[in-house]
Amino acid sequence: MTYKVAALYQFVSLPDFRDLQEPLQAICAAREIKGTLLLAQEGINGTVAGTADAIDALVAELVNGTLFGGRLDNLELKFSTAADMPFQRLKVRLKKEIVTLGDPQTDPTKNVGTYVDAADWNALLETPDLVLIDTRNQFEVAMGTFDGAIDPNTARFSEFKDFVKRQLDPTKHKKVAMFCTGGIRCEKASSYMLSQGFEEVFHLKGGILKYLEEIPQTQSRWNGECFVFDERTALGHGLTERSSSSAQQRDSHIDD
Repeated sequence: MTYKVAALYQFVSLPDFRDLQEPLQAICAAREIKGTLLLAQEGINGTVAGTADAIDALVAELVNGTLFGGRLDNLELKFSTAADMPFQRLKVRLKKEIVTLGDPQTDPTKNVGTYVDAADWNALLETPDLVLIDTRNQFEVAMGTFDGAIDPNTARFSEFKDFVKRQLDPTKHKKVAMFCTGGIRCEKASSYMLSQGFEEVFHLKGGILKYLEEIPQTQSRWNGECFVFDERTALGHGLTERSSSSAQQRDSHIDD
């Protein structure tokens, strides 16, 4: 049996996020969906798996159903497949942030950098004096990254602020481009950098997963594999499953 995997997120104001937890848990449980979904005042984030019909029904409920009332109208979605169920259980958790940066002033619902579609990413990388930053954690970067990308050497995303303060200067680094697995970390990072005075900040819409899904390997600037936070461990071009020796480094915290 093949399972459909959905990675999703959206920064959107959800002041009632606590009230959404139990109904969302029930919707997923009724369809035997497993994985993790995070809810916070700033939005929703997670990766879940189930049968194709179950995942399609969940997405329809999120986007068009009464639970969220049409607020998830810009839900970022990436679909892939797994030969085996990649999660052991279902978790719908309440969080302070759907991805933990730890800066209360950063608000991606109000201000973010410029989205760059996967089809336009290679051209952006040719921009003179562009500073390209991989916003993921060290062990993720070690498995694969884009040519010329800076590794901030972070263990958790919350350390990204310190990296910016140490190594970047808005008066010198005029054009900054960032990327991450599914788009959520670099979207929040772009909001933070704009608040710190950086003028031109770009981020890869849909993240590495969207790039690997849409860009043929013959045209790719990606080297290696993309770590994912489930039992598959890594994905390659076309979002195909890859085995990896880094499996033991898997972190269960999808918001890091």
